[in-house]
Amino acid sequence: MLLRALTAAALAVTLFTMGVAAQNNAGAVVAAASKAMGADTLNAITYSGTARNGAFGQSKAIGNPMHPNNVTRVTQYTRTIDFGQAANPMALVSRATGPTQPPVVPNVPPPMPGVFNQNITGQQASTNWGQALNIWTTPWGFLKGAAANNATVRQQGGQQVVSFSPANFKSPSGQTYTVTGYINNQNLVTKVETRVENAVVGDLLVEFEYSSYQNLNGVQVPGRIVQKQAGLQTFDAAITAATANPGNLAELLTPPPAPGGGGGGGAPAQQAAGPAVNKLGEGVFWIGGNYASIAVDMGDHIFLVESGGSDARGQAVAAAAKQAIPGKPIRFVVNSHPHFDHASGLRAAAAEGATILMHRNSADAMERLLSGPGTLGGDSLSKAAGRRVNVQGIGDREVRRGSNGKVVEIHRVAASEHSDSQVLVYLPAEKLAYTADTPVAGMPNPNQIQVLRSTLGLSDSQKLQWEQMIPSHAINPERAVPRAEVQKLLPAPATN
Repeated sequence: MLLRALTAAALAVTLFTMGVAAQNNAGAVVAAASKAMGADTLNAITYSGTARNGAFGQSKAIGNPMHPNNVTRVTQYTRTIDFGQAANPMALVSRATGPTQPPVVPNVPPPMPGVFNQNITGQQASTNWGQALNIWTTPWGFLKGAAANNATVRQQGGQQVVSFSPANFKSPSGQTYTVTGYINNQNLVTKVETRVENAVVGDLLVEFEYSSYQNLNGVQVPGRIVQKQAGLQTFDAAITAATANPGNLAELLTPPPAPGGGGGGGAPAQQAAGPAVNKLGEGVFWIGGNYASIAVDMGDHIFLVESGGSDARGQAVAAAAKQAIPGKPIRFVVNSHPHFDHASGLRAAAAEGATILMHRNSADAMERLLSGPGTLGGDSLSKAAGRRVNVQGIGDREVRRGSNGKVVEIHRVAASEHSDSQVLVYLPAEKLAYTADTPVAGMPNPNQIQVLRSTLGLSDSQKLQWEQMIPSHAINPERAVPRAEVQKLLPAPATN
């Protein structure tokens, strides 16, 4: 017993000594890099150039956030960061802005120019990791954070890899976040990465790559910045100018007044105890609310259309479906299209053990995105031991038949420039169609009109004879929309 106790004590001393050494070595590595990059005397910085901003989770091809339909060019990109303490919690400590040229989408008139805005307050920088990481993952913010937070270091591929956990930040599940930076033999930060909770991806890897450094007014500034999320490029910038400790910092961090003086707000809407469920036909139930769903009794299982826009909504939809159709498992869940606002309930669907059906254009990419761990957010899938994500790709037309004779058809809306995987679900017995992001009111734009025409005229051997449409996004008052009402949204054909 004495020998074992001594051995354990010796091991503990060894591990402690190694930890202290790693921290001491990290301190030296960080100090050398801070000096080389001019971060020692850097309290604030502004830098500018041009940039391109993609659409992570909202692109036409979900595996390509930089798809031509989704890239917005920022023609005069400027970003300013104050590394000091904010004057008050609502004061900005980071501001990125610049005039934008949105993408030109086929069959849609050229969009009007806009303005890129990313504003981070002092309060967000100290409490919201999703916002704060945009400061901590800059080359200079990383070095300052590493110096203040007991960093450790290891070597990898000729670079020093420095990691630390920022103090006072906890994930929703109570875990700490980790920031890791890579420093080359010139003492330059080449990449910084971290993870943040995400409703679709789980523990989302966010990476910033820095290259083509240049000495601008005494500070080493990367000439190229590339951001990746879940391994997919989502942003890049070419930086051509920078100023350390700008004298007009307050001006740079002050956004122009909002048109009309701003305002608004009020108390957030309270989440209902559970979504309303309405019977549409024998064994068919409409689960109401925004991101509406349809549950279908297929005899020996439940077939669910759409799982909702959050993990909580996904759980609520599953519970409502099983209450409406008791004693049967949810075996399949159709995803209308893989945009993240329509896919954020899919981890809850996987936690139920359901197979996710979506168009084959997106199936592989979404299975990879959905299959990561969700330890930071603690979502339902992370708590479902042994459950795995199973995404099944379907073609342009899929027909599912239940053991009770119930038929569900799934049709791709090929005309959509919104998503290359958008589908419509048709219930022939009920003459009912379910669509997502297809307008059922208002004034549709040319792309939406094209989708509407495709939806109204969708056919294989014959046209789909639906009489009512359930929209994924609830209208006021919430109701099924008659076909004739949808048809009125289409402009009259041109006459010669």
